[in-house]
Amino acid sequence: MTILKQFKLNGKVAIVTGAGNGIGAGIAVAYAQAGADIVIAARTRPDIESVAAQVRKTGRRAIAVPTDVMQEQQLLELVAVALEEFGRIDVLVNNAGGSPPKPALDTSTLEFEMAFRFNVATAFALSRIAAPKMVKSAGGGAIVNISSVAGHVPSPCFAAYGTAKAALSFLTRELAQEFAPRVRVNAIAVGSTRTDDLDTMLTPEIESAMVEMTPMGRLGSVEDVAACALYLAAPASSYVSGDIIAVNGGLNSMNMQMPRAFA
Repeated sequence: MTILKQFKLNGKVAIVTGAGNGIGAGIAVAYAQAGADIVIAARTRPDIESVAAQVRKTGRRAIAVPTDVMQEQQLLELVAVALEEFGRIDVLVNNAGGSPPKPALDTSTLEFEMAFRFNVATAFALSRIAAPKMVKSAGGGAIVNISSVAGHVPSPCFAAYGTAKAALSFLTRELAQEFAPRVRVNAIAVGSTRTDDLDTMLTPEIESAMVEMTPMGRLGSVEDVAACALYLAAPASSYVSGDIIAVNGGLNSMNMQMPRAFA
């Protein structure tokens, strides 16, 4: 086998959550380009249908499954639909998540709990549902969790999101131990990445400051994250599990200046 063939996903089936746009959509298309058929999950049907159309242009099959990851019954249905349509599941990408930065003193306990549920509990629930099906239908598989640099670099205003992503990273290591050797579990600690959501927050001044604080001298692209997600799903990473790979331009501190509570 040549080295490039180890980055192929021919004959594989991947479920990608939060795949209606941004990083999730980029991963879905990258996996299709590598040979996989894709189950595209997100809440908004027009968005996931658009991504499904992009996948089909690569020559691969795709189904769009409207899914609210906060509803466990819908996660059960997502896995069932994937098996009914394709007969197997090889890869799961837990990409759905997020929470805006907010001062800790302005963050309610409910908001803190909801950040944890959206970013961690949903990934746990879907992994617990999908992993046995991977083993039964394909002999094993790979889970890729989308974490964040905010999960290992403390910063003001990220108490909820940062704590949740830190928990997701640790959950990744826990499940890697428990699911080995049949299902590999890894995560990507994503930094500031150019997506529509980020672009709505950027001014030229903010972007310039963020770039200046990033060692690699630029913001990340969706393709940067998708390339890493492909590696973690492909045979090339068959000896990698329980790892958190940083795709964040070399950040050792957050590249957003946020206010402290008691200046």
